[in-house]
Amino acid sequence: MRILDIEYLEKKIWYKGVTMRAVLLAMVVLFSSAFATEDVIPWKGKKLQFHTIEYDKNQTGFIRHLKLYKYPAWVSKITLRNGKELYFSSPKSMFEFYFLPAKWPDLGIKEEKDFKLLLVTDYNTLKPINAKGAFYVYGSKVISPAGDDLPAFASYDEAQKFADKYNGKRVLSFDKVNRALINLLNGRI
Repeated sequence: MRILDIEYLEKKIWYKGVTMRAVLLAMVVLFSSAFATEDVIPWKGKKLQFHTIEYDKNQTGFIRHLKLYKYPAWVSKITLRNGKELYFSSPKSMFEFYFLPAKWPDLGIKEEKDFKLLLVTDYNTLKPINAKGAFYVYGSKVISPAGDDLPAFASYDEAQKFADKYNGKRVLSFDKVNRALINLLNGRI
């Protein structure tokens, strides 16, 4: 019994003079080019997206105006629907902007849908991750250039390991971070 033998299929299956191998090759080329233009790769029914946070030595954070290249583990970015990209020196600074965008009316942010993408840097890997899927450690001994902060991690387990090592009080998902917490971290409460 044959499980999958391409040569056997080539001999048995012809469609208007084209072999099955040629059909499969054409499908691979067609689908790979379609996915390459979207920066999306199908994997086990899920779509993986690859993000970047690119900055140079002159780029500063939007809120605190610190040089980003000096603190790569803390860099965050918000991309707005109008295409503008805002960089932040830490997740705390990004949340500060996210919860109170009306403080900067010249950016024209009226509602939640004006935010296209929020990215934070994974503290361990230094790779950009979607902020809404990240986990944040509150209350650790590790501080950012902006003071008490929320180091970000791609997985709950990594965040918990960091919390255990550096006396973090809690691991929070994006939806558990609120304006009152950011005010507390900024010393406003």
